[in-house]
Amino acid sequence: MNLIAAVDKNWAIGFKNSLLAHIPEDQRFFRSMTEGKVVVMGRKTLESLPGGKPLKNRVNIVLSKNPDLEIPGCTVCHSIEELVSELEQYPTQEVFVIGGEKIYTEMVDMCDRAYITKIDREYEADAWFPNLDEREGWEMVSPGDDEEHTYFDLIYYFREYARK
Repeated sequence: MNLIAAVDKNWAIGFKNSLLAHIPEDQRFFRSMTEGKVVVMGRKTLESLPGGKPLKNRVNIVLSKNPDLEIPGCTVCHSIEELVSELEQYPTQEVFVIGGEKIYTEMVDMCDRAYITKIDREYEADAWFPNLDEREGWEMVSPGDDEEHTYFDLIYYFREYARK
């Protein structure tokens, strides 16, 4: 399985159920990596998507403890065990965990790869991604193209991490 996220210098990912920054190139990268694949998210992440609707051209799986939750266009799982069972039908390289904080934290050690857009800025935040630079068992395997990207005054980099 894969993780994909945009993080700031402190590995923050969001504030008040919104992304910290909207970078068109990062959004294109996310789309290119996940289209035609399986995306796994929590309910709050689903609610933060445009219109609160599932992402098009993807299998959308939502993890929620609410046993009565039903979402048109999504498969809803109510536990990690149920989610793991549901994911058995898909090739692991086709599965992308897309957030939020709790889902990333619960699933990081089940994943093999992480595609991180690292934004060179600190934001006010209330949600974080596990810090893969400090997490045992993870290493940066590709600094991406190692090219500094810019969007107005934002500087960011594409990074790839793998579990050792």
